[in-house]
Amino acid sequence: MFLCFLASLQSYAVTIGPVADLVVANAQVSPDGFTKAAVLAGGTLPGPIITGQKGDTFKINVTNYLNDDTMLIGTSIHWHGIFQRHSNQMDGTAFVTQCPLAPGHSFLYEFNAGDQVGTYWYHSHYGVQYCDGLRGPMIIYDPDDPYRFSYDIDNESTIITLMDWYHVPSPQVQRQVTPDSVLINGVGSYQGGPDSPYAVIDVQPFKRYRFRLLNMACKPNYIFSIDHHKLTIIEVDGQYVEPVVVDSIQIYAAQRYSFILETNRPVDNYWVHADPNTGTNSTAILRYTGSPDVDPKNRTTPNLAPLKETDLHPLYPPPSRLLQENGADVKLDLILGKNETSYNFLINGVQYTSPSVPVLLQLLSGDMTASNLAPNGSVYILPRNKVIEISWNPDNADGRPHPFHLHGHSFAVIRSAGSSSYNYVNPVMRDTVTTGFAGDYVTIRFITDNPGPWLLHCHIDWHLYTGMALVFAEAPQDVALSQPLRSSSKRLCPIYDNLFPQNFPLPPPN
Repeated sequence: MFLCFLASLQSYAVTIGPVADLVVANAQVSPDGFTKAAVLAGGTLPGPIITGQKGDTFKINVTNYLNDDTMLIGTSIHWHGIFQRHSNQMDGTAFVTQCPLAPGHSFLYEFNAGDQVGTYWYHSHYGVQYCDGLRGPMIIYDPDDPYRFSYDIDNESTIITLMDWYHVPSPQVQRQVTPDSVLINGVGSYQGGPDSPYAVIDVQPFKRYRFRLLNMACKPNYIFSIDHHKLTIIEVDGQYVEPVVVDSIQIYAAQRYSFILETNRPVDNYWVHADPNTGTNSTAILRYTGSPDVDPKNRTTPNLAPLKETDLHPLYPPPSRLLQENGADVKLDLILGKNETSYNFLINGVQYTSPSVPVLLQLLSGDMTASNLAPNGSVYILPRNKVIEISWNPDNADGRPHPFHLHGHSFAVIRSAGSSSYNYVNPVMRDTVTTGFAGDYVTIRFITDNPGPWLLHCHIDWHLYTGMALVFAEAPQDVALSQPLRSSSKRLCPIYDNLFPQNFPLPPPN
C-alpha cells in the first residue's frame, strides 16, 4: 500500500489516547517552506499528542506503511521517560527490546505507566529515523497535581515543542551538519528561504498557564525564553520540583519542563525565543487576546535569571538510599571518547553497535553474563535492588555537551555539569542529563528495581547511531519472571529478518 501525501503541520490540536491507532507513513512536508519527504506518525509534524490520566493503560496500535527507501522503512516507537515496569518489551528500542516493525505490519504497544505523571514524548528508536519526523508529545495528567490550584489552563494549546529540521533524508545527513531550521510547534524558517509564518501561541490576559516545553531535537540544545515574562518551573522530565522562577531555560535534547506563566503584561505580542547551540535562532509569537495580528516590536530581551540545574530540587524527597554519601553499591566511571580512525564514538573504549538479536531475547534465551551478550563490551550486568552510581568524563569526546538518557528509570543528579559540589540532600530527579564540557564530572544515582535491558545513550541521535551508548542488563535472572514475552513480540524478528537488508551507512567522518 502506497501512502505519500502532503501532511499537515501542528500548532497543536490533534489529540489521541490512551487507546488509539497510530499510522506511520511517508509524506511530503514543508514546515519551514522547503518541501521534503518525511516519516510521520498520524500524518502530522510533530505527531499527534498522546494523552492519558494517571494509572491509565496505554494501547497504541502502530501500523507501518513506510515505503520510501531513501529513509528507513522499518520502525519502532519508544515512549520516552516511561519506566515500562513489567513491560520492557514495550520500550520500543530497536535491537535492545525488539526488532523493528516491518512495512505492512502492525504492533500493539500496551503498557501501564503506573504512578507516572507529567510531560513525556514518543519517537522512533530505530537508526536516526526520528530525525525524519517521527516524534510527538505524550502527556499523562494528574488529577492530584499538587500545583493544580496554581494555574488556570493546561491543555493541548499549552504544549511547546522544539525540533531541528534537515532538508535531506536522515541517512544523508553529514555528521557535523548544522540543522537547516528550528521548528517551534512544527513551524519554522530557513536562511534564504521564503517568508514563513511564525508559530503563534494564543493566551488570554490575566490567566495562569501551565506550559509544557519539550526538546524533541536530534541534536541542538536551546535557550528558551519569552520576552518580558517570568517562567516558574514546576516539573522536570515527569518529576515535580519545588518552584523555581527563571527568565530562560537551556533545554537539552529529550528534556522536558513544565512552567507556569502569568499573562500579566500589557496586551500585546511578545517574542518567544528558541536559540540553538548550533544553527539559526528561531522565534514564535505569544499573542494576548485583543492584540493586533502583527509581529512584536522588540526582538530582544536580557536573560538575567537563567535556569541552573543545581537550583532544581524535588517536591517530594527521593529514596533515602540514593542520598547516602558512601551509599553506592556499584560505581561506574564512563569515559567518553572517539575512534581517531573511524571517528565513531566510544564509551570506555568500546563503540556500541546494534546486535542482530535484541538483548531482551538474548536474556530470555538464557544468556546471563556480559561475555555472552551482544554487543560484546557494551552490555553491563547490574544486580537487583542496588544503588548504582554513574559518573561521566567527557573530556575526549567531541560534540559536547552530550545529553544522556537512561531508559527504564529516573535518577538523582548528584553532581551537575558546571558544578564541583555533590548534593546528597535534595538532588533533582530526571531521566536526561547533560554531561557538560571538558573538566565536568557529572554523577547520577538510581536503584535497580526494574529488571530488563535498558539503554543508556547520548540523545544527540547522530552520536547514538555512531556508538555513544551501552546497555544495562538489570537483574537478568528476573527478566523472564517480570514479563512473559508476548507472541506479537516474538513475531517481530522473523518478519524483520526476512526483509531485504537495507543499506544504511554511517555518516562520513568529520
